[in-house]
Amino acid sequence: MPGFPYVGAVVTSEPVGLRVGHTVGCWILEGAQSPSAEQSVRRGRVLYGHTRPRRYTVVGERTQGPWWATLGPERLMANLGYIQVVRHCNHFCGFCSNPTTPYTHTFESMRVLVDDFVRRGYYGVILTGGEPTLHPELPAIAGYAAAQGLHVRMITNGSRLGDPEFARALAQAGLKLVHVSVYSVRPEVEARLRGSEDTLERAFAAIDNAHRFGVEVNVNCVINRLNADHLDHNIRYFMAKHPQVRHFVWNNLDPSMGRAEVNQQQFTPRLADFEASLLRAMRLLHASGRSFRVEKVPLCYMGEFAWASTETRKIVKGEERIVHFLDDKQTVRQTAWEHRYAPGCAQCRLRPICGGLFDRGDGYDPAELAPQFVDPEPVVRAILEDPRDPSFGRVSLAQWRADFSDRSPGTGPEGQALAVGERSPRGERLYAAKRRAEARKAGALGVAMEPPVPAADEDPARER
Repeated sequence: MPGFPYVGAVVTSEPVGLRVGHTVGCWILEGAQSPSAEQSVRRGRVLYGHTRPRRYTVVGERTQGPWWATLGPERLMANLGYIQVVRHCNHFCGFCSNPTTPYTHTFESMRVLVDDFVRRGYYGVILTGGEPTLHPELPAIAGYAAAQGLHVRMITNGSRLGDPEFARALAQAGLKLVHVSVYSVRPEVEARLRGSEDTLERAFAAIDNAHRFGVEVNVNCVINRLNADHLDHNIRYFMAKHPQVRHFVWNNLDPSMGRAEVNQQQFTPRLADFEASLLRAMRLLHASGRSFRVEKVPLCYMGEFAWASTETRKIVKGEERIVHFLDDKQTVRQTAWEHRYAPGCAQCRLRPICGGLFDRGDGYDPAELAPQFVDPEPVVRAILEDPRDPSFGRVSLAQWRADFSDRSPGTGPEGQALAVGERSPRGERLYAAKRRAEARKAGALGVAMEPPVPAADEDPARER
């Protein structure tokens, strides 16, 4: 994260992005977090990304304590932004919510998005897709984001990370954490969900390669109808075969977008389908000292682990999320985390901190929801006092109570709308070819294809 430990300092010669006489805060310039970087500041130099060093002089007093102690309330959240690097993929999941589009990115178009996250004071960036490792400049954009002080993460199916040299290159570029997606450790189930055979061994190799080169590894899993009964079996396998994995993330299937929307009957589970196996899996991980998060699952299905709900944690901490979609949606900034509720939820004591039922495609039944009559404060305390959370120790329970009662959504700068990728003639040709290939796969697998993206001259969203 950007840091500059001289508050109230006055610029007496022009640095990158500042004017002479400008009074600076603590996060204007890059590179003042480590002792060596601080020495550079004192010598009048700063390396700003990949630009040439610029000389400047500051007059002011250094603040005491950690660099983040001078940040305002809007800077105390560990916000993570998402950049869809590509939208094509070398697998063909029948429940993909972000399938192929005609949009493409260059390094420069991604750099602008990284810079915007830095300007907003985001903690990190998640490079995703499609399959992000298919972009030829992935190491370059990961390196650029790391140089700006962002914590760089990636979500991948592991197909390319199974190559040790590629894994080494990403680690050297500055990748800090990788989420390797594995839906089931049962080969026949994984093959059916992936639309491709023999993907498991490559994913396992990716996990081992990332760990070997010092990249933290998480395992991601989309909860769906085919794996809902054995989530705990997956965990037992990883604990036995890949004990270096210390964090797991479950995402309940989003039935409202892309290919997932037209294949709900095949892949969308009932909440009751995974309730027991998810609870067993969470208890296994908790007993082993590992950590986990669960997305898009209402708190009435989280048992004693309500504090592990991603939506609940964001509600409690007041975090936001920006996703730069490589499609017609472009940039989506999410500051509210409440979704769909049943009438009985009005009686639930956890309702103020529950994200409810993530369902914009009528794939789930709100009748499965049930009110909970438990004290929400232990859940809040567990979140605020989690030493593994990047925002740990910044807000007390008493401060949270006062803030939460007055909180309103929409904090943080909106800024100017940024173009996310482009639709070029080459991108249109690649999209058409990919659609033809995917249609053949869909026919062989018995999976429906999502509707095509409208042509550029038919899409009013492109008339900017």
